[in-house]
Amino acid sequence: MATIQSFEELEIWKKAQNLGVMVFELSEANLKIAKDYSFKDQIKRASLSISNNIAEGFEYSNNNDFYRFLRISKGSCGEVRNCLLFSERVKYTTGDEVEQMIDYSRSLAKQIGSMMRYLMRNKTAKTTNNKNP
Repeated sequence: MATIQSFEELEIWKKAQNLGVMVFELSEANLKIAKDYSFKDQIKRASLSISNNIAEGFEYSNNNDFYRFLRISKGSCGEVRNCLLFSERVKYTTGDEVEQMIDYSRSLAKQIGSMMRYLMRNKTAKTTNNKNP
């Protein structure tokens, strides 16, 4: 497996960027969201937080730090999904408008979780190997 040199190569970062773009576009195109400045700000910040935390955690070049930032990123996926679901309940959006983004955020959260599990296994393997010279 090739070593990843930058966060821009990570599929989870690319997907996080895509979700962020979808949310930003929705927040400008949907007039109800566009007029609710606090809601619009909240969902935009949460969506940007996903890719920001992936990038920041990767740049530390340390699995423990990367894992910690991935946890935050995964939490932000949930926050975006919650905002999208809430937007349906308060009739800002319809299911048709947000269904793809909700599914995308679920998929992204699972992929971030997979990366977290990989890092934990890798950490465990290194710890085990260090104990048995």
